[in-house]
Amino acid sequence: MLAILIITIALFIWGKFTPDIIALISMLSLFLFGILTLDETLSGFSNPTVIMIAALFIIGEGLSQTGWTAMAGEKFIKLAGKSSTKLLLITTLGSGLLSGVVSNTGTVATLMPVTISSAWSIGTLPSKMLMPVAFGSNTGGLLTLTGTPPNIIVNNTMLESGLEGFSFFEFALIGLPLLLLALLYFRFIGYKLLPNNKTNNKPVDISTTLHKWIEAYKVDDDYYRLRVRSVSPLLGTKLGEWDFENNHNVSILRIKRRHPNRLKGNDPFIEFPEDGTEFKYHDIITVKGDTPAINALMIKFRLGLLPLEPVANELRNNLINQEVGMAEILVTPKSLLVGRKIRIGRFFKRFGVQLMAASRNNKPFTEREVRVKAGDAFLVRGIWSDIEQLKVHHENLVICGSPEGMSKTVTNLTSKSYIALFALVLMIVLLVFKIVPGAVAALISAGIILITGCVPISKAYKGISWISVVMIAAMIPMGIALQKTGTAELIAQGLVNTLGSLDPIALLAGVFLLTTGFSQVINNSATAVLMAPIVIIAANTLSLSAAPFMIAVAISASTAFLTPVGTTTNAMVMTSGGYKFIDYVRVGAPLLLLFLISTLLLVPLIWPF
Repeated sequence: MLAILIITIALFIWGKFTPDIIALISMLSLFLFGILTLDETLSGFSNPTVIMIAALFIIGEGLSQTGWTAMAGEKFIKLAGKSSTKLLLITTLGSGLLSGVVSNTGTVATLMPVTISSAWSIGTLPSKMLMPVAFGSNTGGLLTLTGTPPNIIVNNTMLESGLEGFSFFEFALIGLPLLLLALLYFRFIGYKLLPNNKTNNKPVDISTTLHKWIEAYKVDDDYYRLRVRSVSPLLGTKLGEWDFENNHNVSILRIKRRHPNRLKGNDPFIEFPEDGTEFKYHDIITVKGDTPAINALMIKFRLGLLPLEPVANELRNNLINQEVGMAEILVTPKSLLVGRKIRIGRFFKRFGVQLMAASRNNKPFTEREVRVKAGDAFLVRGIWSDIEQLKVHHENLVICGSPEGMSKTVTNLTSKSYIALFALVLMIVLLVFKIVPGAVAALISAGIILITGCVPISKAYKGISWISVVMIAAMIPMGIALQKTGTAELIAQGLVNTLGSLDPIALLAGVFLLTTGFSQVINNSATAVLMAPIVIIAANTLSLSAAPFMIAVAISASTAFLTPVGTTTNAMVMTSGGYKFIDYVRVGAPLLLLFLISTLLLVPLIWPF
């Protein structure tokens, strides 16, 4: 057992293989050497914690896809300005406070995409921010009784032993000072120790992209918004009756209703007007056409001209949202479109996109009709999923950039945004009031997000960090093996008995060091389950109060700062931050030492021996 444990840790430190592969090798070794049965070996893959983690990734993806993370990122950036220090403190404090009511993994899954986006936006690297978020969430779990499983475990152990348990917010007496200590540490020491790892997870900057499109395609030359007045002959007629493209050389891109009837299913926006679309009073029509054509249209149909925002804002606010986006595509020599005539501004039902603009040899087209040649570049608008499907319909079309990544930077909130937020709040309520088990609460919320279409199922699976999920599932049997073979209890009992004969402070230090040592390599819940009964026995034997030692178990079980496998949160940020095993040791060791000193000083004052 010890050999397998040592080799596993050595492989993690070496970093030659990915963490999930190492964990699987360790898991299989436990079975092949007869330490675990087949059911025990595979138990991690049916563990509620693993299922909950996967569901939390889906919930996080739902918040990302529906605009909440992009909006939070904007707020973070606004508060932080261009200061990486302010962003570091905001994200660390945010993760700490949120993890007091939401699970640590749920907190990190929610804040991770926001942190990555914010870091890139202010000119720093995600590796400078993600580890503080993970450590902040681990610390914030100490704010409430339900903040993290070890708190619940030590409290239940106290009650089962006939002792008085802890109140809901009693943990905050030590949790708040430790969270403040973590903030000060990362502000003055930890930030300097964090690595500068260059990763390829830089999100799309939608504002920069829009400005490039405006310059390359001259979108601002023929983009207008018109209002249907009460005297307009368009009132009560349908779009197909006028044939605007052929008769007036103008394309109708979008219509906004003044008084949409949501009860009848009428949406305020008609993103892609069709021949059967009826014009109504005060409709705001987004059109594309040259100035003479627009002037003639306004006179003939008695339309009012509305002022435009700066074009980049106009595009972002009126033509791009959670459902509809834009992308740039290139035509290759073998494309089926080569040689065909297409009209700019037209919506092509077959492909589900609208042609906004075109350019050839880096020069924008001024003509309304284009005969396609290889190398032409098009700016198209359509449903995000339809844009992604273009490469399926036409293998010889090249989509530039990442429409999927760009869709996550849109901050416009829709009805699905509030559904995703409701799912998150529902999970919090279910967890706080213990209505259902944590895994079930997460699955219910994830199910709501999937069923309502907040995240397509294909994207939901892509949003799950499978390396983290597999690694955690494969490492859970390690905790079972340590307990089954008696290895952990033998080491723990010997250390506690030795230190207990010296001084209560020495015993408190021993409990902290032993618990944190186990939590670096096995699940913190398993660590708490292992240590809690041993600590109770030791305290009773020495006629000491068990409360300070049990609090120490809860604290130290949440201080897995030295390895990426110690907690789920550490594993979740490992890939996105590009961290190596040694990075956790370098950054986590000083913080762990500060937590040890603080525990030895504060815990006996709050919970006397």
